Amino acid sequence: MAPRPRFDRRAPVRELPNINDRINYPKLRVVDADGTQLGVISRDEALDVARERELDLVLVSEKADPPVCRIMDYGKFKFEQEKKAKEAKKKSHQTEVKEVKMRYKIDAHDYQVRIGQAVRFLKAGDKVKCTVIFRGREIQHTALAEKLLMRMAKDLEESAEVQQPPKREGRNMIMFLGPRKTPLQKDKPEQATKAERTLPIAKPPGKTAAPAATN
Repeated sequence: MAPRPRFDRRAPVRELPNINDRINYPKLRVVDADGTQLGVISRDEALDVARERELDLVLVSEKADPPVCRIMDYGKFKFEQEKKAKEAKKKSHQTEVKEVKMRYKIDAHDYQVRIGQAVRFLKAGDKVKCTVIFRGREIQHTALAEKLLMRMAKDLEESAEVQQPPKREGRNMIMFLGPRKTPLQKDKPEQATKAERTLPIAKPPGKTAAPAATN
């Protein structure tokens, strides 16, 4: 029987950045911290310049001839690169389809829970598949299921757009919602009606009521 492979408990080798004393090229093209070209100088000269400025010598292009180095604050540079990577990761969010399931006889509390779930999914940039499940003879009540889904679409209209209206699939009725891309256009409030005069109209001067006839 072949011996079982031994589990390697050693920590994975971490790739170290090519900075300062880890740079082994004898000649380097060096760019100063302010972008000034220092030209092609020896490795030792470049290290001396970096130390004088209390900065680091960082290899930025190994394939160039000679390799290109830049004098910079490597700690700050690393922080900014990690920040950019995190922002890029957020922007490259892969849209997923999240499902919200319910019965057409769902009670008010459970319905609000489903609404909350859908809002969270939509805010994360995901699509929502709203599914009404039929069991047994409940399949006869597709109209009620469709009414429930349209109510959900109405309640979520500020966050969502209907991408596929309610449609029966087997023993389910489904509807797809996507994050709203354009703000919801609300109806303009009706113009206020013209104010009616409530004060008595003044009589023209000089005209008085005729005295009542006496016997």
